[in-house]
Amino acid sequence: MTKQNNATINLINSRRTIRAYNPKTLTQEEIDTIIQGAIRAPTAGNLMMYSIIQVSDQELKEKLVKTCDNQPHIAKAPLVLLFLADMQRWWDYFKVSKVKEKCNKIGKEFQTPQESDLLLACCDALIAAQNSVIAAEALGIGSCYIGDIIENYEIHREMFSLPKWVFPITLICFGYPKGDKNKISLTTRFPQKFIKFTNKYSRLSEENFNEMLRNDKRRIVDKEAENMGQQLYLGKLGADYSVEMRRSVKVALKEWLKKD
Repeated sequence: MTKQNNATINLINSRRTIRAYNPKTLTQEEIDTIIQGAIRAPTAGNLMMYSIIQVSDQELKEKLVKTCDNQPHIAKAPLVLLFLADMQRWWDYFKVSKVKEKCNKIGKEFQTPQESDLLLACCDALIAAQNSVIAAEALGIGSCYIGDIIENYEIHREMFSLPKWVFPITLICFGYPKGDKNKISLTTRFPQKFIKFTNKYSRLSEENFNEMLRNDKRRIVDKEAENMGQQLYLGKLGADYSVEMRRSVKVALKEWLKKD
């Protein structure tokens, strides 16, 4: 079977982010299929170090619009799933299993979750999230990642009753596209040669960057920016929401590593 005739490859290559939804309600079977797709994702040691919260309460969705940088499509999405990096489940089980007592008995140090555990749990959660997106796409259901859920850690923690070792890593909106999704232009991606290297990492030259961005459709809109590098920093990484995201993650890490 050639690439052109492979339905899965075509589905991946034609996916667009969908922010305008048909008000059509998703069936329970469709929701279950999307979530089961997430659950079948690869996971480190088959530990499934993530949890998923379906946000069905309209008031919560309306609040997420504001806490996630004023994105109104969150409130209009028929299905909203919150993916959580979750080590709490296992440490609760370790407590039930008296793992700490066993470690003390055999002279082995017992450690609570560390930074590495958070990163691994985030990987598990994001892999599951992407599986859910592909499952939805196969059903003709569009999706949109909301990375801004990482901001406002204290608010989101309270909203969803998140315990110490649970971190909100991504929020995804799902729904049937409003109108013909094929009329939405595919976003450009950088050529492989600037992303994929062999055996060792390669840093890019100014000439490489110019070639890499040659067909990029983004425009300079920040009045202070003189080139695309300045635009991308000022408009994204230097923006207020990125500053808040950094603050929020620092608070979450401090809480994660705090000694009881």
